[in-house]
Amino acid sequence: MDWTWQPRRVPAEPQAAVAWGEAARRLHARLLLIPEEQAARLQVTANRDVLVVSGVADDLPWVDGVEYAVADERAPGLWLSTSWEPNVPTDLLGQALSTTFARSPLLLWRDPPAVIPLDRQLPVTPQHLQRIDAYWAER
Repeated sequence: MDWTWQPRRVPAEPQAAVAWGEAARRLHARLLLIPEEQAARLQVTANRDVLVVSGVADDLPWVDGVEYAVADERAPGLWLSTSWEPNVPTDLLGQALSTTFARSPLLLWRDPPAVIPLDRQLPVTPQHLQRIDAYWAER
């Protein structure tokens, strides 16, 4: 399927904070400081390059360099940037991605280009944040 990104036509309410590289480290540090009641309403996942925190918009933390994502209402299991969208129907793109990737939901990201599985998000706890930090230290 041939497609490109275009600026999002309709603004979307963020459901996840997405941070790459050093911004991911800043977001991780910020998560360590948020109140316990706020942390209890958030989920987090990470890989070596990115940290994704999901929850309602008012609970999502902000740090310099963070961007935001939202679940696409037309394509179950597909998350996209709140600023960019594909120039093709997202339901068809979601179907195409589901034939390539066995996991769901998936975050499809523009820059850097990436497909990030979101099925292993866990609650934001000091223990989970410590595991992420240890994982990053190994890399």
